[in-house]
Amino acid sequence: MDTLAVEFAGRPSLSREWLSRVDFGWGSERLIDTSKGIWNPRSYSATLTIISDPDGEYDDGNHEGSLYRYSYEKRPAGQDPRGGSNAKLREAMRLGLPVVMLRKVARGQFLPIMPVYVVKEEPEHQRFLLALDESLRFLPDPAHLTDEQRRYAQRVVRQRLHQPEFRATVLRAYEERCAVCVLKKVPLLDAAHITADADEDGRPVVSNGLTLCKIHHAAYDENILGISPDYVVHINEDVLREVDGPMLRYGLQEMDRRNLFLPAKPSDQPDRDRLARRYELFESA
Repeated sequence: MDTLAVEFAGRPSLSREWLSRVDFGWGSERLIDTSKGIWNPRSYSATLTIISDPDGEYDDGNHEGSLYRYSYEKRPAGQDPRGGSNAKLREAMRLGLPVVMLRKVARGQFLPIMPVYVVKEEPEHQRFLLALDESLRFLPDPAHLTDEQRRYAQRVVRQRLHQPEFRATVLRAYEERCAVCVLKKVPLLDAAHITADADEDGRPVVSNGLTLCKIHHAAYDENILGISPDYVVHINEDVLREVDGPMLRYGLQEMDRRNLFLPAKPSDQPDRDRLARRYELFESA
């Protein structure tokens, strides 16, 4: 998991090609199955990785706002539905072993969610229930939460799954560069919301996002930098009059009236209505 985290820090997602031969120092090792969603290396006691595909055929997804449901791998007619690859995922639950969930964000591209733990099996629904964070394993009954426990679990799931997924899809749309200054250093890039995710309409879709470097993200949040619905960058007038070092001059002041770098796909480009509402806040500030 540490190796995956180090690799993931430098890119918005991990490719199937990279996951198919990861070098841990003793030779390459496969971390993803060639055709199945559950990867059980022969020499391992339990499952190593699972694939989560939001557009796949299985009924996988958020469960009760706190856990993640993961369907059994389908078995041939007449065979025990609990068998096959499902057996080692069950063993991961029995042994309390962590699993890596590879969340598909594009063709051949995955987001590592880790560590993930199997906390319950529901044979009647042919599925497992997963905790997307180690802390959720210690809730007394993760399938039946109090209101306070549910609020905590929902915040954890948002941080562990939804926010990284949003970042990965937005960075890919913007070709891994800041929409304002075109910086291409992935560790220094964020996915900024136009409509805040805390708002009712703050959906985690690419058209509600902008790839911004750390300084321009902070400037956008503080209304030092605004983006008008015609995709032009504006800098606060007071800041334009300030005199300071090179970061102020080149990092902010010279961005004024600059055209925004846009995704190639029209449906991924910033929603003009959202930008207009957000730009009103910038002007009033």
